[in-house]
Amino acid sequence: MNTPPSHPPRARSRGGRRTALLGLLVMTPIVLTACGSAVAPAGDDAPESHGEAVTIDNCGRELTFAHAPEAVVGLMPSQTDLLLRLGAQDQLAGQAQVATSELPADVASLAADVPVLSTDAPPAREDLLSVAPDLVVSPTEYEFTAEQGFASIEQLADNGAQAYVATGGCAERRSSAEVTDLLTDIENLGKILRAEDLAADLAADAQARLDAVTEAVRDQEPLTVAEIWSEGNMLGAIGAGIEYDIIRTAGGDNVFNPDGPEFADFFSAEITPEEIVSRNPDAIVFGVTSDAQHERVVEYLRATFPDVTAVQNDLLIAVPQSDFYPGTIGNIDAVETIAHQLYPDAF
Repeated sequence: MNTPPSHPPRARSRGGRRTALLGLLVMTPIVLTACGSAVAPAGDDAPESHGEAVTIDNCGRELTFAHAPEAVVGLMPSQTDLLLRLGAQDQLAGQAQVATSELPADVASLAADVPVLSTDAPPAREDLLSVAPDLVVSPTEYEFTAEQGFASIEQLADNGAQAYVATGGCAERRSSAEVTDLLTDIENLGKILRAEDLAADLAADAQARLDAVTEAVRDQEPLTVAEIWSEGNMLGAIGAGIEYDIIRTAGGDNVFNPDGPEFADFFSAEITPEEIVSRNPDAIVFGVTSDAQHERVVEYLRATFPDVTAVQNDLLIAVPQSDFYPGTIGNIDAVETIAHQLYPDAF
């Protein structure tokens, strides 16, 4: 199984660093879809290039834009989706990792003519630079790993481009990221693209959706939840980062949390089946990248944990893997998906 291209290539487990962060796999287009937010109109509401210079802080770097970017690349469909909702369809010079998930139906047509730079991994350095971007937007810093053959942030700068990494995907925040980091990204990208009004509307919609979930689950007795990943004989849990906060925001009580020693340095860790059995979660959450993979995980869970409450009650919650990537509207979709399945009577 390939190392997930949108995240650091090594995950800490009790056996040390391993090259299999399988809970965040990127494989084939997902069939499961969720509702998106309103699509930004073209024309008068599209980003404008005039105005004062904009400076923002991103992952400890200061980015300054004298004018709205004219050649933008989204390094994941999740980031391309956000750019489209901020009205940047005419500025998109490329899209990448297009086979990892499908764009939502309401924006897919807007990217139909945008050059595809890669399918299931970040684009090679020369492929990214070939479209002469001035802004590259990514879910994490991994996509800029020069050792993997990708364009580094420094190499992009040498070629006149700036890199914006989702707030929750910055290396120093990856394990403490929150769902509301998305609002920071919307605000920042809105300023960069000179699309503040569209960003304000998009952020307000996202906040309203989060508030609706919070209100709905407020009086519910919290159910315990484990978020896992599995592949072959390997089993892992996620106990920190945006994934952890998505479950918390949905009203779940995660049986793995950032205080656990296995998550001291990384948001994911390899575990033994006994650790799931001992915690006996009411629900199990896992990311899916295809129908076939969905079926494999469910079969594994039913065979391995027949006496665990989540399996006995068939509360096995599949979420499109792309909805867990930092800096995407999918984070809101994931909160809603999990909350609705944990507490169906609350909605």
